[in-house]
Amino acid sequence: ASAVYVGNKKKACAYTGVESLSYELPEETNEEELLKLIDDLNEDDSINGILVQLPVPKHIDDKKIIERISPLKDVDGFHPYNVGRLVTGSPTLVPCTPAGCLKMLDLAGIEIDGKRAVIIGRSNIVGKPMLHLLMSRHATVTVCHSHTKNLPAVTSEADILVAAIGK
Repeated sequence: ASAVYVGNKKKACAYTGVESLSYELPEETNEEELLKLIDDLNEDDSINGILVQLPVPKHIDDKKIIERISPLKDVDGFHPYNVGRLVTGSPTLVPCTPAGCLKMLDLAGIEIDGKRAVIIGRSNIVGKPMLHLLMSRHATVTVCHSHTKNLPAVTSEADILVAAIGK
């Protein structure tokens, strides 16, 4: 699934005229090698954005990788600096899936202001950023997860429902 997703990103870049470089590293690449590549890309002024496809192999600390990417080149918006800006409502790079969800709501003509939104899932990649994006648009937001009691009752009260779980 990840390979298909990356392939689609490459096609989208080509279609829009964005130059894209891809470094497809073997699974046995160690953390230091990946950090060195990120350092090199951070220092390269011809590189405007960096995206590390998650998940990374288990022997690599994804938090360390995300934090190593320059916040100014963090295309995913996962760096703690960018997350902090999102939480405080400051302009920042926004994770693409939550941004795409908002775009879909806008294109469908769905008003967000004052609506009750329920998000199922609390991941750092979709659920949590979605919470802050919807709140910034004045929705009242409930986040549900695997420990939520009576999920059907909670979701039935939603004007807007975002399912952001890996199932």
